[in-house]
Amino acid sequence: MQSIESSTHRRGLRLSNVVLLVVVIAFIVAVIFAANQNDIIGWMVVAIAGGWLILSLVSLIMVSRGARAVQKTAREFNSNIAAATAGGTVVDASDPMRDTKVDHSLKIVEVQKRVISEELAKGIDQADFEMIDRALDTIEMTAHNARDMINPDRNQKPTPDSDNGTNTITGEVIN
Repeated sequence: MQSIESSTHRRGLRLSNVVLLVVVIAFIVAVIFAANQNDIIGWMVVAIAGGWLILSLVSLIMVSRGARAVQKTAREFNSNIAAATAGGTVVDASDPMRDTKVDHSLKIVEVQKRVISEELAKGIDQADFEMIDRALDTIEMTAHNARDMINPDRNQKPTPDSDNGTNTITGEVIN
């Protein structure tokens, strides 16, 4: 791929150099004729040929700079794409911040488990079921967040139970 790109780049550069050479030759011929004839029209042709020479030189410089910038951008883009698709997320096993967060999540789960146990110990009549529901919700959210800390890419892959039971199954029950 690299040889094709560089071959195309060289061919375009060669063609622009040939065109620039033709304009330079036209300018030199115009100067020679103007010097031999020594009239106004000859020097006007020299001025026009010189203007075209300057314009083509500036155009060549601008196009080659633009081509280099586009080539550099394309190279960076390709390397960024290659780096992005090279592999999965690497989770460092010795990340102290992540370990602290997971430890905190597990402490929350322990506290909520104790709340549920205390409420259930009161008996069915006196237990606060709203508090139990809140504790279970807290445990669920904490577990979800802890799993996201351990594996940040886990929600990007579809799983068979990715709807978490939110979709209702409809149909006729056959006994």
